[in-house]
Amino acid sequence: MLPDIILRISHIIGILAIVIIVWGILVTMYRFLIYEYLRMKKHYHMHKQREILRHTFGTYLLLGLEFLIAADIIKTIIEFTWKDLGMLGGIVVIRTIIAIFLDREVEDVRHYREIEEDKEK
Repeated sequence: MLPDIILRISHIIGILAIVIIVWGILVTMYRFLIYEYLRMKKHYHMHKQREILRHTFGTYLLLGLEFLIAADIIKTIIEFTWKDLGMLGGIVVIRTIIAIFLDREVEDVRHYREIEEDKEK
């Protein structure tokens, strides 16, 4: 009985991860459409906004992946197989790589903003 409850919790966490990722897609697409409309109307380049969009989506994607990892850890504890453990290891590696690149992008966006603020002063 307890393993079934824990397995259901794992499924709920997995569904939450999907909701987070889909929400991130919707938020990013909404902002993209606004930026694109403004770009067409005012004829300006979208370099700064593109970086912000990438950062926004990356944040949601990372959060969703963290929830998926949590769900997989819980599932692996209940239904331990070497295949599941290997998949979990692969997901952790992918998430770590994404986190490293996202952190680099955040630093790049921060640096770009500082340069733009210095130019405005």
